[in-house]
Amino acid sequence: MISIRAAGRLDITFLPAIEAAADSLLTSINGLPLQVPLPDGASRTELAASLKLLVAGTPCIGFARLEELDGAAHLEQLAVLPRHAGRGTGRALVEASKAWARDHGYPTMTLSTFADVPFNAPFYATCGFEAIPVLSPALLDLQRYETALGLDRIGRRVIMRAVL
Repeated sequence: MISIRAAGRLDITFLPAIEAAADSLLTSINGLPLQVPLPDGASRTELAASLKLLVAGTPCIGFARLEELDGAAHLEQLAVLPRHAGRGTGRALVEASKAWARDHGYPTMTLSTFADVPFNAPFYATCGFEAIPVLSPALLDLQRYETALGLDRIGRRVIMRAVL
């Protein structure tokens, strides 16, 4: 069983490398190579300022970064080291994130991800997330920000929500 815990200061030093390693798995979408590179991940300073950071394992092998948007918990980032992928670590982090958010009074959790990557939107759907047909102002701002980063040129994006 994977242990999930709050990130400590030492853990934060490893999280950018975990995110970069996880991003290395995304080399194509729908069988086509990425047309542009993924943007850089969060800095240690940005990670330290997160609403909540949860890590899996000691030493950590994955993490979930939570923020708040429009009164909902928002799963900003989920990353697992590739050699630990497919073993339930990501699902354990998502479930722990949802439990933390529920325990802190959040009615829902949102996220933004690639729609056509099996370990993105289809995975989150198995965790209880559904595509949101109408976006709130903060989610529209997030969508515009991701477009400015060029994420939509990499692959189709979808914003999802789970009721907690």
